[in-house]
Amino acid sequence: QVQLVESGGGLVQAGDSLRLSCAASGRTFSTYRLGWFRQAPGEEREFVTGITWSAGSTYYPDSMEGRFTMSTESANNTVSLQMNRLQPEDAAVYYCAAGEYKSRRPQDYDDWGQGTQVTVSS
Repeated sequence: QVQLVESGGGLVQAGDSLRLSCAASGRTFSTYRLGWFRQAPGEEREFVTGITWSAGSTYYPDSMEGRFTMSTESANNTVSLQMNRLQPEDAAVYYCAAGEYKSRRPQDYDDWGQGTQVTVSS
């Protein structure tokens, strides 16, 4: 099992940037894929970006590429999500997740953090 703890959420204005972090620990997590998802009230959980930890390669849906960047900080077992030019529609609870396979589907991820709230005012 992989333990994940997100941090960095908060209230920002439209156009601002925010950086989320996810501290990962647990046996063999370095072989996993890590992903960021978000979920707004009444909406399904949405894939934001993912990374293959061992290779450091990232993958994004087309709608997220350009404003969202995921990176690893191997020294402290942390992945980050840099979010730029935030808009009110980006407001959601953002979750970090770990799984064995490269996937954009929430059901393919085994372990989840508690989530961190991002609120964007217009």
